[in-house]
Amino acid sequence: MELTSDFFQQASKVLTVTELTRSIRNTLEVKFGAVWVQGEISNYKLHPSGHQYFTLKDARAQIACVIFRNAMPPLRIPLADGAQVQVYGTVTVFEARGQYQLNVQILQPRGVGLLQAKFEALKRKLQAEGLFAPERKRPLPKFPRQIGIVTSPTGAAIRDILNVLKRRAPWLQILINPVRVQGTGAAQEIAVAIRELATPNEAWRPLDLIVVTRGGGSIEDLWEFNEEIVARTIADVNVPIVSAVGHEIDFTICDFVADLRAATPSAAAELIVPDVADLRRNLDNCARAVGRELFNRVRDAQQRLDHAREILQRCLAHKLDGHKRALLRITAALQARSPARELMMRRNLFVDLHRRLIACPGRSLENARHRFQRTEGLLRVLGPDATLRRGYSITMNESGKIIGTIALVRPKMKIRTRVSDGEFGSEVL
Repeated sequence: MELTSDFFQQASKVLTVTELTRSIRNTLEVKFGAVWVQGEISNYKLHPSGHQYFTLKDARAQIACVIFRNAMPPLRIPLADGAQVQVYGTVTVFEARGQYQLNVQILQPRGVGLLQAKFEALKRKLQAEGLFAPERKRPLPKFPRQIGIVTSPTGAAIRDILNVLKRRAPWLQILINPVRVQGTGAAQEIAVAIRELATPNEAWRPLDLIVVTRGGGSIEDLWEFNEEIVARTIADVNVPIVSAVGHEIDFTICDFVADLRAATPSAAAELIVPDVADLRRNLDNCARAVGRELFNRVRDAQQRLDHAREILQRCLAHKLDGHKRALLRITAALQARSPARELMMRRNLFVDLHRRLIACPGRSLENARHRFQRTEGLLRVLGPDATLRRGYSITMNESGKIIGTIALVRPKMKIRTRVSDGEFGSEVL
């Protein structure tokens, strides 16, 4: 055997066991990804950690399987050797043993159906990501003016919706984006149609909401509404989405992600718009209620106005009566002190005084002369001159102040002495 140079070049890279095993693991995970496999369980073992280990086999081969704790909900029937099952999981390598295995994410008895299992797997995946969370649901407008509908243009669903909308909301503007609702590739059409309606352009302003709908059918017929691309498109757009797929008993992934799920297309039309007849009745009721309220308020205001008028009239009458009484008192007082009456009294007094003045001068003058003579006689007897004539004198200082005590005299003091016939000066020794 001849060894070529290419052989030595390829063999020059020596791998460790870990590197080789990891390379095989990466190749398997990329090549196969997640797969469905069916077979018989053997060597089942429940580990104390909660992980479950078993071998899945058929007549010619077998593969090791593991269900990690919390990887899937608890099974209603415990696993046991000999059970025929279908499992969904990823192909990988357990590096510690160099053994390839299947990490199981879904397990069901054989015969349940791959579509239902795929439905449950996607449902759990999107639910774990929060796409079904109530807090991310967007509220629908109470009075939408423009909506979009994604559905088949020839199906019964669009006819049912349009009939109900025409009856309940004749003002509504409706945009229909036609798509196939079943068959390979329909899911992509549905997703594109939703994004087109959710994006405003020159033809329409931002829509108030979008309805995704179709009539009933089997799980195969409705499957395009279970595809992940439709679910993520509904979650990504900014317009509220209403899902009305199938009949009341049908549920799709689209229903769980949408902001509102309607049991049927007709039910969706009834949920998204109010009934114009109900609106008219409500408006009439409101108008009557407003009329009654207005009447009651006007009546109450009129009663308050009448009451206030009565109070004002009573107050005004009381004020007028008080002013009248005060005017009468003032009039009586003025009459009692009338200027003409007062002038007459003063004139009479003046006349009396004038008469008395004319009659009194002679008598009064004589009486005054007699009083003067009496006073003059008293002065001659009791006055200072009479005292001086009796030998007394009056001593005064230089300023004319009478000296009545020896304490007011000092040596060398100039004094004056008044006698009956004159004055003379002297000096104190």
